[in-house]
Amino acid sequence: MSHSRADLVLTGGPVHTVDPVLGRATSVAVRDGRIAAVGHDEVRELIGPGTEVVDLAGKMLLPGFQDAHVHPLVAGVELGQCHLAEAHEAGEYLGLVRAYADGHPGAEWITGGGWSLDAFPGGAPTAALLDGVVRDRPVFLPNRDHHGAWVNSRALELAGITRDTPDPADGRIERDADGNPTGMLQEGALHLVGRLLPPVTAAERAAALLRAQGVLHSLGVTAWQDAIVGDYANMTDPVSAYHALIADGLLTARVVGALWWDRARGAEQIPELVERRAAVSRGRFRATSVKIMQDGIAENGTAAPLGPYLAACGCASGNSGISFVDPAALAKHVTELDALGFQVHFHALGDRAVREALDAVAAARSVNGFRDTRHHLAHLQVVHPDDVARFRVLGATATVQALWAAHEPQMDELTVPFLGPERAALQYPFGDLLRSGATLAAGSDWPVSSPDPFQALHVAVNRRTPDAPDGTPVFLPGQRIDLAAAIAAYTAGSAYANHLDDTGTVTPGKLADLVVVDRDPFAGPPARIAATRVLQTFVGGERVYAAPDA
Repeated sequence: MSHSRADLVLTGGPVHTVDPVLGRATSVAVRDGRIAAVGHDEVRELIGPGTEVVDLAGKMLLPGFQDAHVHPLVAGVELGQCHLAEAHEAGEYLGLVRAYADGHPGAEWITGGGWSLDAFPGGAPTAALLDGVVRDRPVFLPNRDHHGAWVNSRALELAGITRDTPDPADGRIERDADGNPTGMLQEGALHLVGRLLPPVTAAERAAALLRAQGVLHSLGVTAWQDAIVGDYANMTDPVSAYHALIADGLLTARVVGALWWDRARGAEQIPELVERRAAVSRGRFRATSVKIMQDGIAENGTAAPLGPYLAACGCASGNSGISFVDPAALAKHVTELDALGFQVHFHALGDRAVREALDAVAAARSVNGFRDTRHHLAHLQVVHPDDVARFRVLGATATVQALWAAHEPQMDELTVPFLGPERAALQYPFGDLLRSGATLAAGSDWPVSSPDPFQALHVAVNRRTPDAPDGTPVFLPGQRIDLAAAIAAYTAGSAYANHLDDTGTVTPGKLADLVVVDRDPFAGPPARIAATRVLQTFVGGERVYAAPDA
């Protein structure tokens, strides 16, 4: 061991390295932003007069978490607007909207979002409900998954949406029995109102991103993949905000940006993506991925299954969801993007969309050979058994949002009845994917759901939400994975997906992206995993978060 003194030594507690060779340790030394040594008492020899020593006092040290699919700018903006994510019932939402409107009399629009589909019959609230609390100004409130928006009558009026307005090709206007719009817009129909929103100012964007970064660091997240970099629906392009933080020396996370694939266009946009990759990448922000949203979500019937959804009668409906990009064209686009060195980040929930994405990766591999592009598929709500092993064969990473794999009202009321029992049994097959040899990465999709990795780790292990009422059954127990595998997905797996190969494990030579938590979650019962709390977060050996009691 070199006896050059360390800048930082963390010692006196269990170190879960996620390194299969090192296993567990009790001390880590950091020098010049990188891990200099990992071991036990011998590491303390590197402590010198200028070394900062962190006494873990029995608390656990882990690699920094990496969120492979997140929308931090959107989350940060919503936190400063009419934020509904902490409420759960229709009456609570309406009360919050009224209070926000009363508290912001000068606001031209009332916007924000974060409401849950299961709070309303059929997942579709009405304009009439919003009119009862805000009638004089337009209201536009995306739900928590951002695949739909709740609007009031004034917003419909300003957008010119009437019974004669056709549905866009990539979306749906919910209507009553007479064809009149009810106040719920699905998928591409969001644009009909979203395009009218006042732009978020540059200063507001930078403040929102800084706010979101603070939240993520407080949860131990040191790097992420921003899953939409570009203009999509009401989501503001985050590039200028990243650049503003970089210019001020405030971007402390490591970020990969996934450039938005405009599904209304085709291959003609690829040269523009190449130019944008070069133009916007700087500092700790690299726009080296392309995001292709291949389908929607199951709750509103826009995810793409291999067979039709069921109707309320339990019989087959006429709806088989939406493949936003023609599968034949998708294969050609992915092949070209792969040849240009882009990673493709697919949104794929239904088993048809998953198969179409894997087929596109297979086409790229066939033409280009195996390139280190590390394509990944996010969400993976339903995966046909025939496609599970293809992830390993094709080198496609499975990026999971584990928090969704549990019985809760949205799953039990809006999803399972319309998928049917056979398809519902194929949901979120984390165990099957892991056993097949697939690489698992993990993400939150925040603000769709909580950005707290320990909430997601809890569900990955237990297949129950932390607040599940007593008696709630385990959701497809055969798909549970153990805590070590779940943590590996949220650290080394996401680092792999992000091409951040010198992060993800506590290994000498790697960047010192580390997190201290208040307990050893392996030592307690699995039902207590979600109670684990982050005390300190380090990026490159620099402390970016400390809890008040750290």
